[in-house]
Amino acid sequence: MARRTKSVEQSIADTDEPDTRLRKDLNWWDLTVFGVSVVIGAGIFTITASTAGNITGPAISISFVLAATACGLAALCYAEFASTVPVAGSAYTFSYATFGEFVAWIIGWDLILEFAVAAAVVAKGWSSYLGTVFNFGGGTAELAGLQLDWGALLIIAFVTTILALGTKLSAGVSLVITLIKLAVVLLVVAVGAFYIKAANYTPFIPPAEAAGEGGSGTEQSLFSLITGAEGSNYGWYGLLAGASIVFFAFIGFDIVATTAEETKNPQRDVARGILASLAIVTVLYIAVSVVLTGMVRYTELRDAGEDANLATAFALNGVDWAAKVISIGALAGLTTVVIVLVLGQTRVLFAMSRDGLLPRSLARTGAKGTPVRITLIVGVLVAITATVFPIGKLEEMVNIGTLFAFVMVSAGVIVLRRTRPDLERGFRAPGVPLLPIAAIVACVWLMLNLTALTWIRFLIWMAIGIAIYFLYSRRNSVLGRREAAEAR
Repeated sequence: MARRTKSVEQSIADTDEPDTRLRKDLNWWDLTVFGVSVVIGAGIFTITASTAGNITGPAISISFVLAATACGLAALCYAEFASTVPVAGSAYTFSYATFGEFVAWIIGWDLILEFAVAAAVVAKGWSSYLGTVFNFGGGTAELAGLQLDWGALLIIAFVTTILALGTKLSAGVSLVITLIKLAVVLLVVAVGAFYIKAANYTPFIPPAEAAGEGGSGTEQSLFSLITGAEGSNYGWYGLLAGASIVFFAFIGFDIVATTAEETKNPQRDVARGILASLAIVTVLYIAVSVVLTGMVRYTELRDAGEDANLATAFALNGVDWAAKVISIGALAGLTTVVIVLVLGQTRVLFAMSRDGLLPRSLARTGAKGTPVRITLIVGVLVAITATVFPIGKLEEMVNIGTLFAFVMVSAGVIVLRRTRPDLERGFRAPGVPLLPIAAIVACVWLMLNLTALTWIRFLIWMAIGIAIYFLYSRRNSVLGRREAAEAR
């Protein structure tokens, strides 16, 4: 099977097709807002406390540093690619230009999993916080024996509408809401600092404890399974597993790359948007994790169970008014997360449809230069998923999908430097090939610390994608038909 590789020049030329042209409205500030909007959300408001209590102890701040390091290395690779190939689709488009169509499809299929599951998970989280803010116990109702999450349906309907109306409007809405949640995060750090007790940081890395129920077999990390170790909480295994879990809190900065085609000066602004958003959230995450674990002992967070969040730490210190403020901040934060996740999903599907790997009719853009059909389809599918189906522990599926994309983008930088040194690069990642290799190693390491069950689910999803490629996508590929016509 000959490898079909779409040239960078062809990828850029395809963006000028009248029926599938996206409007260039965004600048580097808009991209930074998108990045911060999607990254500061479920992770900082919920995952931080539960992970510190159950898995890492006070050492969660180190877990954040490890996760941020892996993200930072990958971000530099994303920045170079996005400035070189300013086309919608992010890792999918980058892979098409380096590894060929089959790998590009695999990455695109992987990104569909990442964005769709993440949007559904966060929409359900938004619904639960809605109940907390307005004191009515959650946005769910029973209909014909099914538990329908009408709160999740409400947020997806809102997000789908503003995205269909235009990307610039979405950026404006995201900016306003992002300012609200940033204010809440800064409030958490400023007020919480007065309640820090140095004794709560000891032991910084608690002694390892045997994992409770569900911590063995396929429920333990793949790394501990391979090495023959028992699954454990705390200790070094807990610290490493914690890094793989809090990685969820960083997911989203790569979505900035999906908007490259809609950016006025992508060679300059995409790199700025990616790196600025990642720098801002890393500082905030480490600050919050240090304050949180200083306010209460990790054992108190553990005793609070899976429902432990930032508000828990303030409630345990008698600062009850903060719980309501934090819930409002979380509601605002999760709103922008859903906006940008659905945006990323639509842009990946748009790029795949324009290439013929999915029906090309879906790639048509409306009067405002947005892919309205795909936006509506994504909105309906995510709404059904979030409204009807229980999400369970699928958050880890988002992590493994994202890390896999990071690995491919990092490898792609090395390949494109060797195969196309002549290309104009608005941003050049330093230390190539050593930096991309370090990014690959860091991301694979985090992937190994996800559960074996997550790996099994991921491989099943990939197998389904491969079947679709050979049954439909390969035969309908625009590039394949173009090459066949040229061969005649």
